[in-house]
Amino acid sequence: MEEETIEVLQGLYTAVVADVLDSLGYRNQCLGPSIMALTPNRTVCGQAFTALAEPVSEIPEHPYKLEMAAIDHMQPGDVFVVDAGYDRNSAFWGELLSTACLAKGVRGIVMSGCTRDLWALEKMNFPVFGIGKTPADSKGRIDVTRLCEPVMIDGVMIATGDYILGDADGVVAIPKAAAEDVLRLAAEKMSGENTVRDELAAGASVQEVFAKHGIL
Repeated sequence: MEEETIEVLQGLYTAVVADVLDSLGYRNQCLGPSIMALTPNRTVCGQAFTALAEPVSEIPEHPYKLEMAAIDHMQPGDVFVVDAGYDRNSAFWGELLSTACLAKGVRGIVMSGCTRDLWALEKMNFPVFGIGKTPADSKGRIDVTRLCEPVMIDGVMIATGDYILGDADGVVAIPKAAAEDVLRLAAEKMSGENTVRDELAAGASVQEVFAKHGIL
């Protein structure tokens, strides 16, 4: 079921999904505009595997321990979703971790943190969504403290197993319980938007088209 859901979801785009979530009463599912694609691949889609990363003042006894455990436990179709608290002091992510994820079929990372190694990431087909870049290593600066517990990013609660869709407009989180309805309604809305687009392109009045279809 998850594979089928992801396959359908990747044919959608964030704006239409956000509109449908609004209509279902989920009006706070979009991450803030500071989280954006940092790599040429600007589309991410899959199931969330969540982690919390927090600042540390010294190098832990076992640095990267839970970060490595997360990558080892993720499955094909997962998206690593990391609440890094908008930390800009170091790069949580980089090339080698992306390489490991690619080999496992992990579909990308969405984080409120920074990356590095863009010289390499720009050549890889692995989407990295974050808040910026810095060459500083995360060791002794930020470390994963929890895995697979719900995280809150920009006021959006995301649980492991929820669905993530990101593109050039940003990132939206879809509660797993709502996924079936969201996919169905988003497909219907996309079909309606195609009709509206054709009518507008033919010179129809915007007000008349909106009155007719309720889509804009």
